[in-house]
Amino acid sequence: MKDFINKRLKSLKYVSKGIFYLIKEPPVLVHITASVIWIVLGFFFHITTYEWIVQLLCIGLVLSVEGLNTAVEKICDFIHPDHHKMIGVIKDIAAGSVGFAVIPVTVVLSVIYFPYITHYIQYLMQYY
Repeated sequence: MKDFINKRLKSLKYVSKGIFYLIKEPPVLVHITASVIWIVLGFFFHITTYEWIVQLLCIGLVLSVEGLNTAVEKICDFIHPDHHKMIGVIKDIAAGSVGFAVIPVTVVLSVIYFPYITHYIQYLMQYY
């Protein structure tokens, strides 16, 4: 049992290192910044518990896929540092997978926030 716990703690060390590496990558920082904005909006509009769950799952999905995309790009750069057509295709496919995550997440978060934003605009219009 003690060995099991030690292995889990050691794996957390690797997780922490991976997160530290990722947060230094510019594309990941863009997604982290967007995530912070969505979280601030969630607090501002007092979204429901269900909406928080969906929003956090969306954020996790996008950050995870972006992390995998970054890993694929690093592997490609390591294997073939010079420009190569097939490496470019592989990188484009990995980037496309981020698009497959970001597009529906943007739609889902827009569906969540559209009623809040329209209600807020109507509220502001009452005073102008």
